[in-house]
Amino acid sequence: MAFLVVLLVAVAVVVLVMRAASATGGPGGGSGGGGGLPRPPRPPSRPRPSTGRVVGPDDDPEFLRELERRARRDDGSPA
Repeated sequence: MAFLVVLLVAVAVVVLVMRAASATGGPGGGSGGGGGLPRPPRPPSRPRPSTGRVVGPDDDPEFLRELERRARRDDGSPA
C-alpha cells in the first residue's frame, strides 16, 4: 500500500514538473503548451585564429623565455 502511495506521488511530481517546463518554454515545450516565442537564430561564429594567440601562460613566448632564463641561472647555483 505504501508503495502505491509513493508511486502516485512520484507520478504527480513528474507531471507537475513537465507542465512547468512546458509553460516556461523548456524542453518538451512544443507539445500542448503554446504561447512560447521561438528562439532567435544564433549569429555565425567567428573562426578562431590558430597561430599567434596566447591561451595561457605556458603558451606565452615571453613567459617561456623568462622561465628558460631562470632555469639557466638556477643551474649554476649550489643547492
